[in-house]
Amino acid sequence: MLDTTLVLLLLVVAAALIFDFINGFHDTANAIATCISTRALSIRSAILMAAALNFAGAMISTKVAATIGKGIVDPASVTQMVVLAGIIGAIVWDLITWYYGLPSSSSHAIIGGLMGAVIAHAGLAALHAAGLKTIILALVLSPIVGIALGFLFMVIMMWAFRNKSPYGLNKGFRKLQVLSAAAMAFSHGTADAQKSMGVITMALVSYGLIETFAVPTWVKVACALAMALGTAIGGWRIIKTVGHDFVKLQPVHGFCVETASAGVILGAAAIGMPTSTTHVITSSILGVGLSKRLSAINWQIAYRIVWAWVLTIPASAAVSYVTYQTLSPLLGK
Repeated sequence: MLDTTLVLLLLVVAAALIFDFINGFHDTANAIATCISTRALSIRSAILMAAALNFAGAMISTKVAATIGKGIVDPASVTQMVVLAGIIGAIVWDLITWYYGLPSSSSHAIIGGLMGAVIAHAGLAALHAAGLKTIILALVLSPIVGIALGFLFMVIMMWAFRNKSPYGLNKGFRKLQVLSAAAMAFSHGTADAQKSMGVITMALVSYGLIETFAVPTWVKVACALAMALGTAIGGWRIIKTVGHDFVKLQPVHGFCVETASAGVILGAAAIGMPTSTTHVITSSILGVGLSKRLSAINWQIAYRIVWAWVLTIPASAAVSYVTYQTLSPLLGK
């Protein structure tokens, strides 16, 4: 007789890896758009570097995975169907925003997806209010810090190299930007692959394959590989939005953006707080743009990005809520 709970577990693992793959090509722009737009790296080199360092970053820690797996909802209210519906909500929103070239947050999408699914299953009481407050606070504050650091780094660079010619300055920073892009790609792996690790481990605990929340090695490797492969595919629509349309960048600007972003993301990951790499790097670009002049920013693009940020959690929650209500009668709760 077919074990439907095992089938659901396999579907959850497959969907989580698909989400990680989509996250990789959806968020490729976070790590490499600026170094491509400034010609610090060729497209091929940038993608290969980002894929390798995404994998490496995903393997170093599971603190963010634990936050996602234990901090959002009551574990007693988590079923395979809840996790599956939550992932589907996140995947659908990621694909919609990728299609329209909007750098929305995969972190927000998976959080919103899990919230919508668990509400459909057990109601609002199943949400961890304290955990969600901390997670959302980190997601809100990290872009603000990104703006501030991007602005500050750019002001420091303009003052420190005020007597240098633009040509000489950009030539030097084109080389340094390879290092900052590498740091950004590594930090992206530490932050984003762990969301799927947390979701899969949550499903394994729910099924009973593991007793306590500890990410198995095979889960870490599978998620890291899925994200690296997605990164290798590339997300050209979003690369264009972030690297070309939002703010025109030179190598010195790209270095400041990537250094500020990597610092914020790695700092948050060290204490287990999930950040949106999309939000952090676009806010850092905004900070760098503000250091130049207000007119340096394409405000129409900025408004579209902000709206994508605002809508991500409720939109992915709504999709996962409907998904749960649709699939649970067919596959079981």
